[in-house]
Amino acid sequence: MRPIFVSISLATPLLVSALTATAQRSGVDSTPGAGQPPLDPKPLEELLVTAEHDTRVFEPAKTLDIGPDSASLLRKAPGANVVSNGPLTGMAYYRGMSRFRISSRINGAVISPGGPNWMDPPLSYAPAAHLDRLEVYRGIAPVSSGQETIGGVVNATTWSGSFADRGTALHGRVRTGARSVNDSTLLSGAFVLSDTNHRLKLSGLSERADDASFDGGDIVPTEYRRDRFDVGYGFRLGPHTVQLDFGRNETGDAGTPALPMDITYIDSDLYGLGYEFSGARWQLDARVYYSQIDHGMTNYRLRPPPDDPSRHRRNTTDGRNGGFTLAATWDGWTLGIDGHDERHNAEIDNPQAPQFFVDAFNDAERRVVGLFVQRQLALVEDWSAEIGLRYNRVTTDADPVDATPARMGMPPATRLRDSFEAADRSVTDNNVDAAARVFFAPRSALKYFAGISRKTRSPAYQERYLWLPLQATAGLADGRSYTGRIDLDPEVSREAELGVDWETSTLSLSPRLFYRDVKNYIQGTPSTNGDAVMFVRMMNQMNGTSMPDPLEFNNVGATFYGFDVDWRYQLSGPWSLSGAVSYVRGERDDIDDDLYRIAPLNGYLAVDYRRENWGVSLESLLHGRQNKVSATNSERTSDSYEVFNLQGFWQPTRELRLGLGVDNMLDKGYEDHLAGVNRVAGNPDIVPGERLPGYGRSVFARLDYQW
Repeated sequence: MRPIFVSISLATPLLVSALTATAQRSGVDSTPGAGQPPLDPKPLEELLVTAEHDTRVFEPAKTLDIGPDSASLLRKAPGANVVSNGPLTGMAYYRGMSRFRISSRINGAVISPGGPNWMDPPLSYAPAAHLDRLEVYRGIAPVSSGQETIGGVVNATTWSGSFADRGTALHGRVRTGARSVNDSTLLSGAFVLSDTNHRLKLSGLSERADDASFDGGDIVPTEYRRDRFDVGYGFRLGPHTVQLDFGRNETGDAGTPALPMDITYIDSDLYGLGYEFSGARWQLDARVYYSQIDHGMTNYRLRPPPDDPSRHRRNTTDGRNGGFTLAATWDGWTLGIDGHDERHNAEIDNPQAPQFFVDAFNDAERRVVGLFVQRQLALVEDWSAEIGLRYNRVTTDADPVDATPARMGMPPATRLRDSFEAADRSVTDNNVDAAARVFFAPRSALKYFAGISRKTRSPAYQERYLWLPLQATAGLADGRSYTGRIDLDPEVSREAELGVDWETSTLSLSPRLFYRDVKNYIQGTPSTNGDAVMFVRMMNQMNGTSMPDPLEFNNVGATFYGFDVDWRYQLSGPWSLSGAVSYVRGERDDIDDDLYRIAPLNGYLAVDYRRENWGVSLESLLHGRQNKVSATNSERTSDSYEVFNLQGFWQPTRELRLGLGVDNMLDKGYEDHLAGVNRVAGNPDIVPGERLPGYGRSVFARLDYQW
């Protein structure tokens, strides 16, 4: 392992608020969509610590990058990262967990991806250019933060402006930019007309890119196209605020080279209605939301098509999901109820052979209704605590399925279908979560805390109802086919965490240690279903392929442990130094194997020179070698790497800022362990099965105007 890490960004001072024993609401303005002032030379990254929880808050308006993926911002949060299967498919990762195990909310709404392979993960519905803030809970999240928070919580808030203090005001922000590595362009604008009682928002976004390059050629396909339109109306009267929003997302051709197909379209309609009451002693927050997502993908449109037309595949899916939250807070108490319901269909066909079809999922439904209570306590002097209890009732079901191989009498496919149809597919789980944290904040530079939790997660619809060996696995991207198990038990995680915050006038340091034991962890294991194994082998013989035997989702034991730390040191004058280090180890308890897609030791060191209206940064990020990989998932090892970035900005007025930079300035060849492997045949620059390379040198520019 090479020495330590280096990253530099415009990230400068970390702001650490004092621990209190009051029931603050994570330091976020309680007005829905509260706006921000015009651009100013504040720090790029902001650290908030409250008695309720630790958070890391990123404000993209103060960064310089023009990347489309909001999840990529998580690389700078201690313990966090991004699992990426394509330029628009970043999935939040935290301390070894990702996908279903991370609770992500967009403006308070839970959005279930429309496709079974998570080509549209939750954060893709909050494009980076529209973000106001991205908040990551540090460590154990309170039970009030979401329904199934076994792996962590990420909240994204898009920019909605603010009500005017008096009279009528028009304010907004415009962003445009480009970068060379993929000839990408960005144009976005958001405009708000408001007075003291009314607020009307209109916003739009257009993003385009070609295939990205690296030091050995092109990564095919990584092109993308996305358009977004939003309209919102807010009404405020005294302590009452109502907010109504509608968003239309249209993603066109977009590559996902780590998956067996690419995006041809994702058309999504997003609706939200919120109400808040902020009284002198208590607050009420109520929200309802709904989304309708239609999604298509193919294995022949963007990537070189299979030579045999009989192997052309098209997957047409749809997802309908909605939910609600209702929470009241008073005198340190928080009491609430929430619910979420999702329904999914997915059919695979071949335009070259109209008789071919596979019902991958038919009206697969998952419904969660939760109740929670949480209490903030002031104990003896300098001591405070937070305790919470949650109950979730999870019900799942799915309708009968069919497929051409089963209908035509292929014995293993017929038996798999008939077994699925004969099974009792309706399952109900009753899950209980609990979390407790104790804070000690003496009148010194040091503050301490300890936390324990019990968190649960019931199986996703893919894990229960995948009846035929397929690769529709919510973005696992391991190249294996899977079948589900209807009788899976819920995961149960028991976690302990210790932390210290040390703050002086020049230094902020926040290390964390954690240990998490997960009972009934859901993991693919070698299938013992003879029909599933026989089906894959028969398909190999028919198609001339060499797919490995399928895996089956099963309950196993798992352990996660590690540490993460971030810091900031103010040097003399305009110089500052900041950084972070993260490490997690993920192991199976039942056999001698490691868990899949666990980030290696990684970190960054940020050196920043900043004047009143201009600044320059040099950034170096380093990932260690990862050789503790999953044999079960045929996971490849990855080598260590270090990448340097250079950025700068000039802000001639309070409203206008120009950013310039070079990412991977040395054009370093590297492979990110969480990026997956190439699934595209026919690409002359990357062999199928090789880990996808990182992007090469990229010059970028971004112009922001905000008033």
